[in-house]
Amino acid sequence: MMKPLSKLLDLLFPPTCPVCGTATTENGMLCAACFPTFDWISDPKCACCGYPFPANIDLGPRPLCPTCAAGNNVLDWCRSACVYDDASKSVMLPFKHADALKYRDIMTRAMINSLRELVVGARGNAPAGGFPAAPTSVDMVLPVPLANRRLFHRGYNQAALLARPIARHLRVPMDTTSVRRSYRRDMGHMTFAQRRENIRGVFRVVAKENVRGRAILLVDDVMTSGATFAELCRVLKRAGARAVYGVTFCRVVKAI
Repeated sequence: MMKPLSKLLDLLFPPTCPVCGTATTENGMLCAACFPTFDWISDPKCACCGYPFPANIDLGPRPLCPTCAAGNNVLDWCRSACVYDDASKSVMLPFKHADALKYRDIMTRAMINSLRELVVGARGNAPAGGFPAAPTSVDMVLPVPLANRRLFHRGYNQAALLARPIARHLRVPMDTTSVRRSYRRDMGHMTFAQRRENIRGVFRVVAKENVRGRAILLVDDVMTSGATFAELCRVLKRAGARAVYGVTFCRVVKAI
């Protein structure tokens, strides 16, 4: 029933690129001109956190960035679709702050693609090789919570909008009730040390039975310093989570 309805909607409202308005073959797609303007993350990248390495160097099949090699990784495993730059910022910021929900489909499509290792693993075919391997299972998807005060002013949690299609694709539940977030001032212009201090103690697990023993995939729009993921991982592990993974649309990349 959905396919005929989808075709009818495409006839009435032809699919277009949400960035420039050029006609496309289906909704949620970038046109051929806009797609290469994004700095998509591909191999070589850190096998644990997904940090991109220069394309012209060979680091072996499962390289690690210095942070993960030292055991200081924020999460057990993480991926991002693209680098935070002018192109990704022009999509992510309006989606996050200005009700530009037309960008959700291209963001989630890219995020799902960045999780292809996880999807393979979830079907029982984990990649060969030593640590760190891609996750072999995910039990639930958890969008990074918003404080009620910020949710009231914004009207929606952008992470939850991104998480729902991802959970549907992975065929696992999405949880929006087990973790609560207190209000803190915005971290947009803070240093890493300030972000880490500001986020400390902001999350609280209110339903430990929902996270105990689970492998949890966190979803957010952007990873800047990793402080939010790190704090959320800390409280989830303390509540008994078996593993905590993450995915974002974009991430800040600085020279190692």
